[in-house]
Amino acid sequence: MRIGDVLRRLDAYPRTLEDFSVRTVSGAAVTVISTSIIVMLIFLECLDYIRPKIHEDLFVDTTRNHKLRINLDLTVHSLACSYVSLDAMDSSGDQHLRVDHDIFKHRLDLQGNPLKETEPIKEIVAVSPSNKNSTCGSCYGAELNSTQCCNTCEEVLDSYRQRKWNVQLEKIEQCKDKHKRNDIEAFKEGCRVQGHLEVNRMAGSFHIAPGNSFSIRQFHIHDFQFSEVKLDHTINHLSFGDKIDFAKTHPLDGLHTESDKDIKSEMYNYYLKIVPTLYARINHPPIHTNQFSVTRYKKDLSNSERGMPGIFFSYELSPLMVKYEEKKRSFGHFATNCCSIIGGVFTVAGIIAVFLNTSLEALQRKLEIGKMS
Repeated sequence: MRIGDVLRRLDAYPRTLEDFSVRTVSGAAVTVISTSIIVMLIFLECLDYIRPKIHEDLFVDTTRNHKLRINLDLTVHSLACSYVSLDAMDSSGDQHLRVDHDIFKHRLDLQGNPLKETEPIKEIVAVSPSNKNSTCGSCYGAELNSTQCCNTCEEVLDSYRQRKWNVQLEKIEQCKDKHKRNDIEAFKEGCRVQGHLEVNRMAGSFHIAPGNSFSIRQFHIHDFQFSEVKLDHTINHLSFGDKIDFAKTHPLDGLHTESDKDIKSEMYNYYLKIVPTLYARINHPPIHTNQFSVTRYKKDLSNSERGMPGIFFSYELSPLMVKYEEKKRSFGHFATNCCSIIGGVFTVAGIIAVFLNTSLEALQRKLEIGKMS
């Protein structure tokens, strides 16, 4: 027996003789439709195979050695930049007063438009005018040495801050002009605070409040002379870490807050719950970022409630981390799906073709019998 005869016996797909095969229009239609479906499904399968799948996992966060980056873009609509101060502190007691090394302040008009021919302010600008006299001004007992002079209001305030003494501006000669001009200048402009800062990776807070800040006997104080100030604001952007496109990590973006007309002063509190997030990409370094949820609270200070006008953000970190990992499917899985598509569509198409042929033949026989009768 020849080898060819042996192989023919193993053929599991014997062909029907051409003389016994019948080709019909309905079979051709089913073939065209089924082939189109197979091509479309295989194309979608190829797209799904090329694009990596994102798998989500949850585990205990042990990466506490990273710094926490805060990206901030906030607009205060009716307070000049010279009177806006940004402070940050954490639960360890580490304070970062007047954070300005990575924060820029842009002067705006009351309609929110940038003022022409103004540069972004990177440092806290002194409010008081400089004293042009050549005499040595008094520091009112707060001198750090016998040769120190205080010719401006800011120099007097800095001396009192270093001494950790309280100060009464109305009794300081250098600050009289400042005291008179506050109500004229403070509320004629707006300010956009934009930039980022890095803090310790632990629970903490940061706030935007009127007036320069300093500490006296472990108390955080702002030297702003008005207890009544409206802080209508818009949070253009707030995030922690790098941005990832597929996750909704910025729930405060675009939030506009406006005070009621009968309220003279308010304190805004935002309580943030931060969830550390790791995004592991294929052939790229991992991205350490954060998602957060927020609870908002507003306090009316015009009813003698305790508090300070300002916009306060308090945050705490979750002990759990969310990990998004990109993974590619194996080629074997892709090939198996393609074979399943081809086999399944052709099988269903064969059943439909047989049903159509049988129905058409039965209908044709009935028509012929009707003609004969």
